[in-house]
Amino acid sequence: MIGWPVTHSRSPAIHTAAAEATGADLVYVAFPVAPTDTEAAVDAMRTLGLRGLSVTMPHKELVLPHLDALTDAAQALGAVNCITNTDGRLVGDNTDGEGFVLGLQHDSGRTIEGRHVVVVGAGGAARAIVRACAQAGAATVTVLNRTAERAEAAAAMAGEVGRANDPTALATADIVVNATPCGMAGTDHSDRLPFDVDATAPHAEVVDIVYNPRLTPLLAAARQSDRIAYGGLSMLAGQAAAQFTSWTGLQAPLPTLMAAAIGD
Repeated sequence: MIGWPVTHSRSPAIHTAAAEATGADLVYVAFPVAPTDTEAAVDAMRTLGLRGLSVTMPHKELVLPHLDALTDAAQALGAVNCITNTDGRLVGDNTDGEGFVLGLQHDSGRTIEGRHVVVVGAGGAARAIVRACAQAGAATVTVLNRTAERAEAAAAMAGEVGRANDPTALATADIVVNATPCGMAGTDHSDRLPFDVDATAPHAEVVDIVYNPRLTPLLAAARQSDRIAYGGLSMLAGQAAAQFTSWTGLQAPLPTLMAAAIGD
């Protein structure tokens, strides 16, 4: 894994747990790589024969010109969080959206197909989720954002089922996702709600991709209002599981990866 910083990342614990659960012969470590050293880190991947590389901020876009190919997801989103090395050929992928779908299906026991989804936020994670939900068969995927242009750009990731800033969507959605930093520990938004939970339908499932703290203000409000609510650890584990499969061809058990993400 490369990032700046990476000191407190749970990724080494998650991937180590995946290796132990599947018997995969690998060692996963985190390397702090400054933004000015992105190209050198990618070159080192080739030189050292590293099979896989997780990529986090600020390198998700910086790695793009140094790779041999991109998956459709990475190409569409313009960002990479996973590189797979096959005989020196480096392919960049983005597993955030796939991780969200895997995590939600694990938590709810249901697929997204035919359901109406609202995504609050229009950043990189939101765009990945919008695209993945559309590919998973969502009936509609509506993006809510204060900036109309950003909402429209994110909604475009869903193609024909994408919608932007539909004021009625929150009240009728089956799944409502917070893809903003609201509620994240250590930020100026740590005590904010991204939307009014009482404005959602009683049957709505509320998903917060923020996982620090585990019980975010949104999850607390949703459960107090008798909404089904899921936290962000499932997406964290899901995107890691998708990376692990890309490198090894093995399916890692999500509950094991989630337990590793939680830690002691």
